[in-house]
Amino acid sequence: MPRYGGSQISFGPPFTGMVKKLCIITSAVFLVTYVPAALMGSQGLFFGIDQILGLVPAVTLHGALWQPVTYLFLHGGWFHIIFNLFALWMFGYDLEQAWGPRRFLFYFFLTGIGGGLFNILLQPTSTVPVIGNSAAVYGILLAFGMLFPDRPIFLWFVIPIKAKWFVLVMGLIEFWSSLTSSGSGVAHLAHLGGMLFGFFYVRSVRARRGPGGPSLNLRGRYEDWRRARLRRKFQSYMRKHDDDRQDPPGGWVN
Repeated sequence: MPRYGGSQISFGPPFTGMVKKLCIITSAVFLVTYVPAALMGSQGLFFGIDQILGLVPAVTLHGALWQPVTYLFLHGGWFHIIFNLFALWMFGYDLEQAWGPRRFLFYFFLTGIGGGLFNILLQPTSTVPVIGNSAAVYGILLAFGMLFPDRPIFLWFVIPIKAKWFVLVMGLIEFWSSLTSSGSGVAHLAHLGGMLFGFFYVRSVRARRGPGGPSLNLRGRYEDWRRARLRRKFQSYMRKHDDDRQDPPGGWVN
């Protein structure tokens, strides 16, 4: 569990901002789609909504292009949603503070949709629905480990481990599980896809502009371009100015 407030250890970060909105929306969808079905003794979601809004690779490739987005907000059980929302809250707060709510929301959908597309790529004929925002959660966990590598995480609230090692262990577990647990009912390929998309995104924005990355809005990108253009003009002017000030033949006299 992350540590906040200097030397004090809290039970978690504040519950505000975009993280809060995502948790509320996901919880509302869960109450509408899962709870009524569970009360009626059904094993699936209400009215079989997971076949329509869940990610079904074979169906998505035949025109259900909304599924890579909508599957993120469906969950198939209490443990499923509690784990995902807990991780989203614990690790998403610091990313939102570092990036801002708009960039964090972009990253959430980038890794979530990316994980779904990765699952489709490797299992294009599957008719088993994939639901849940675990791909985005694993992407958020990956970014947390890259941006805050030495932040302590407490396994089972007891054992401290640095975030970078925790992320590495989780990635290896998902990779191994994707090879050995194909029938487990857990979308390990989507988890791996979310981590892969997150890794390349964080690496690319670090290379361009440090940990925070470039602005995602057009005005911000224009300002970045304008500053770079002015910088090049200034450098060109200084080089020309230095050439004009070269010593005359024979040297200076006093």
